[in-house]
Amino acid sequence: MPSLCDDATAFVVALAAFFCRWQPHASPITMTEFNDLSLQPIPPTPAIRRTRIAAVALLLALVVLLVAWELWLAPVRPGGSWLALKALPLCLPLAGLLKNRMYTYRWLSLMVWIYFCEGAVRAWSDRAPSSYYALLEAILCVALFVACAMHIRLRFKAARQFFAATLAQAEADAGTQVASAGTSATTPAASQQA
Repeated sequence: MPSLCDDATAFVVALAAFFCRWQPHASPITMTEFNDLSLQPIPPTPAIRRTRIAAVALLLALVVLLVAWELWLAPVRPGGSWLALKALPLCLPLAGLLKNRMYTYRWLSLMVWIYFCEGAVRAWSDRAPSSYYALLEAILCVALFVACAMHIRLRFKAARQFFAATLAQAEADAGTQVASAGTSATTPAASQQA
């Protein structure tokens, strides 16, 4: 029965094969060496760091706007309303963004469209100043979506480049080892014939 480690290894190999166009049957690298390489963290680029900071800042701004809008700035009822609780689901992805989990960026980029729809509807139907806050909510949602999408795209690009470079280096090292082993194996045979 295959273990969880075997499944994870197969997934990493499939990921590398997809992104790097790597053929497992043609590579001189062993599976153990590949596992060691795949466990290395992918170094973030400055663009990845900027999109992460932008996503976290935009999410926090959206939460603050929603709470302030429904409690103090332009509540539906005087004194605030329970609609401020709509900001609670946006607090859930904050931990995943701070831990830099790719899955969180993906589902947040989908969830944010619910808030965009609410902002667009209320920007059209509410009176000022509530309509201004709704328009700001819609703008923040679009900006958050763009930040999440760019972060995902840049991280995949960095992973693709990292795995390609790592596999190329491993293949070059393996080729050097094979060449040096082949030279040392033919040298004693040549000296025995002479």
